[in-house]
Amino acid sequence: MTGSMLPAMANIDTLFPGFKAHWIDGPIGKIFARVGGEGPPLVLIHGFPQTHAEWHRLAPELAKTHTVVCPDLRGYGWSAAPHGDGGKATYTKRGMGEDIVAVMQALGHLRFGVIGHDRGARVAYRLALDHPGRVEKLVLLDILPTVSMWEGMDAARAMQVYHWTFLAQPEPVPENLIKADPVGWLDHTIASWSRAKNLDLFDPLAMRSYAESFNDPTRIHAACEDYRAGATTDIEHDKADLAEGKRILCPTLVLWGEAGIPAKGASPLETWHQSFAPQAEGQAIDNGHFLPEENPEATLAALKPFLARAVA
Repeated sequence: MTGSMLPAMANIDTLFPGFKAHWIDGPIGKIFARVGGEGPPLVLIHGFPQTHAEWHRLAPELAKTHTVVCPDLRGYGWSAAPHGDGGKATYTKRGMGEDIVAVMQALGHLRFGVIGHDRGARVAYRLALDHPGRVEKLVLLDILPTVSMWEGMDAARAMQVYHWTFLAQPEPVPENLIKADPVGWLDHTIASWSRAKNLDLFDPLAMRSYAESFNDPTRIHAACEDYRAGATTDIEHDKADLAEGKRILCPTLVLWGEAGIPAKGASPLETWHQSFAPQAEGQAIDNGHFLPEENPEATLAALKPFLARAVA
């Protein structure tokens, strides 16, 4: 496995009581995942600049009714972090989605529900488009489609998500700048996207997980590659599917923070209706960008009825 192994991350086991750790072979190396609960399979895909630890307030509750799988995306946490190719293939959301398929298949799940947040939600909707026979239900937390974000990139949006253009700059400029103070940059980024503009609602053990991952130069590079792909290949994948009329087929729930990233501008739900998910339902949640950590109670209240509903 490439990248650093960070033994202290084992301390976050207490955040996932009853869950078991797995390293599973994926297309580019080992993918780390925690698995717990019983019932219909449900994979939770984290965002940037986090790890699977972001689900610690939702996963134990969801595991009461589902078999919950919480992987680290390639390049994040304990998963393999190969050197990238400038956004061409290695860190595309299509490639990351193939990891999720490999993990779920290795665990015996050919069909499953998916909940994704931030970059994980981009992997999630790409997975639903590329593998419609596998995704039974889809939940997208605080994102708009990648192509919609770039096409709507006016001055206000660019200031709000400056990291989209910064991280996508050619190697090694963003990597070197972040390496000067990786944990400081991470703390600032998370706080700035929260409603309160601080870290008060974030569990210290979860924050430690994010810091230990983001303090690894191979994972700083991987995060930049994630955004390089988002500025190039991921857009082309979106455009090709829209041109072909491809749409997400499964039931879809879109949730966003009232003070989150997509909330400023056109209705997030309407944007999904006009692009990939005309059947989507959704609502705003009282928080910033980090629904699973800022307001897990309201997020669960919106998730549970959707997940419990029978698939027609």
